[in-house]
Amino acid sequence: MRGTLRHRLIRLLPETGTARKGGKTPYVHAKALLNARINLVHGLKDALFIAIGVCSAAFGLEGFLLPNGFLDGGATGIALLASRLTGMSFSALLVVINLPFIFLAYRLVGRAFALRAGISIVALATLTSLVHIQDVTHDKLLVAAFGGFFLGAGIGLAVRGGSVLDGTEVLALSLGRKIGITIGDVIMLINVAVFSVAAWLIDLETAMYAMITYLAASKTLDLVVEGIEEYTGITITSPHHAEIRHMIANTMGRGITVYSGKRGFTKGAGSHEVDILYCVLTRLEVGRFLAEIEKIDPNAFVVMSPVKDVRGGIMRKRRAH
Repeated sequence: MRGTLRHRLIRLLPETGTARKGGKTPYVHAKALLNARINLVHGLKDALFIAIGVCSAAFGLEGFLLPNGFLDGGATGIALLASRLTGMSFSALLVVINLPFIFLAYRLVGRAFALRAGISIVALATLTSLVHIQDVTHDKLLVAAFGGFFLGAGIGLAVRGGSVLDGTEVLALSLGRKIGITIGDVIMLINVAVFSVAAWLIDLETAMYAMITYLAASKTLDLVVEGIEEYTGITITSPHHAEIRHMIANTMGRGITVYSGKRGFTKGAGSHEVDILYCVLTRLEVGRFLAEIEKIDPNAFVVMSPVKDVRGGIMRKRRAH
């Protein structure tokens, strides 16, 4: 609310006016202060996400995976595998293996992202080297599940903060652009290679537990990045658009975007003007919404698609007065 009020007050200032010392008008000065404040808040929030992510990943590694010789996928899995086979320090291997990916991130994404990624990976390596946690459990299934959970949560929080703790995502982005396959396919191929080498050089059981660890980490990462509450974008085309719009705004308590469009040519009829409605609901509200649509127009054309995240608009329930 305060941020919105500040934006409104700045809009009330004239864009031209008597310049202050330094040649800035009150509008330009206020706008610069607001932008600086926004950058500071977002920077601190990103740093907090990354710091918590590094701690979570370090706990998953030190408390579960490293003491029990377990593996994971990606660059972290390669470092764990190399450390187990050679006896070298996992922390040093983690940094060395991720160096090419950081350089690739600099080429593909930019210097700021590469710097964040480098600092995050070095921080994780330093934490796992200096801080040692007592083994939480030696049960293999619990180690795979919870080690993957904390590692995935850490990677996900780092991604929310605009960084990475595993450089294979950057490699997947690069290869996906060059050979025309999805990032998910590239990551899967990398992990299949890691698990195959583990099965060949160590044993099949280790590779199978590594798959469980990877699945736990990847699902937790998706949960952290995309959120618990899933959203659905809904597009409605109906001649009863006014009633549907009233229902969405008043019954569902949600915002609506109205597009002006034309119905396409159909057999025996031409095109005509129509209002196209678009709204975003949570997954739990979709059933109720479809029931309300059925009451107004059973023949309404409704298209639903998943939405990863939303910001702004009316996405929270109004309080009853």
